[in-house]
Amino acid sequence: MTKAIRIEQFGGPEVMQWIDVDVGEPGAGEIRLRHAAAGLNYIEVYQRDGLYPLTLPSGLGQEGAGVVEAVGGGVTELRPGDRVAYGSGPPGSYSETRLIPADKVVKLPEAIDDRTAACIMLKGMTAYYLLHLTHAVKPGDVILVHAAAGGVGSLLVPWARHLGAEVIGTAGSAEKAGRARTFGCNHVIEYAREDVAKRVREITGGRGVDVVYDAVGKATYEASLDSLRPRGLMVSFGNASGTIPAVDMLELMKRGSLFITRPSLVHHVSTREEMVTAAQAVFDAVSSGVIDVDIHQTYPMSDAAQAHRDLEARKTSGCTVLVPPQ
Repeated sequence: MTKAIRIEQFGGPEVMQWIDVDVGEPGAGEIRLRHAAAGLNYIEVYQRDGLYPLTLPSGLGQEGAGVVEAVGGGVTELRPGDRVAYGSGPPGSYSETRLIPADKVVKLPEAIDDRTAACIMLKGMTAYYLLHLTHAVKPGDVILVHAAAGGVGSLLVPWARHLGAEVIGTAGSAEKAGRARTFGCNHVIEYAREDVAKRVREITGGRGVDVVYDAVGKATYEASLDSLRPRGLMVSFGNASGTIPAVDMLELMKRGSLFITRPSLVHHVSTREEMVTAAQAVFDAVSSGVIDVDIHQTYPMSDAAQAHRDLEARKTSGCTVLVPPQ
């Protein structure tokens, strides 16, 4: 037997239970993975509370790293003892051990440790597609990144700077604003006490930004639209404060023929080739020093409920990892 977080109903953090589970042997195309660490992501809050419904009972956790314990039939690229990581597999990374399809994991370079890997798979691949596929950031672009001190923001900001962008970040407190600056923001706006769109116009000389990357949602939606230049792009890739209202197409026209999109990682790593390309880009960015992973909080997996409470209360910054008992 091994232990894992399971939910049997949707709700608050209290529905998460650390219980004994029987993992068993891997089937065809599967591996059994012993976790060294798991990442914490806001999508897991959406899954836990039912906004993104799972089939119950279910595990939680999209992102993890560890060691292969056993392989099932037909698995030829992996063997017991291999260090691997994943960021788009079926939920279940909040666990000591799990089964997972072999084609959902990638081997880890020796230079990347397990806890770093657990932070960069989902969040790093998200930063990759946002900056390279949703909008190909280029030198001279001016971008706005909400929650710039958060998990994705802490990776997206320095990567965008490396690509030549001028980065305006938002943060919810003076402490987080300071952290956003350390990640590379050229300018930081504290949205609790400043008018975001007004400050963006001041910073850009009235022009507005080329792209807004918004994982906050409802609370920042209007400010995001009002911060864009004509024909600018709003990228809504999360809704930590609630879902955005229905989009009024005429408003997009009135505000400057704006574009808006709601992308998801799953549609950018839907094939093995796409996933490997994205993961390799993240590994290269870490290994070359383009992004420096900031693990700011660590919780025992058994205390995942408290990690969720702190995440929802916006008490976390940078990356958060959950670790199994040693």
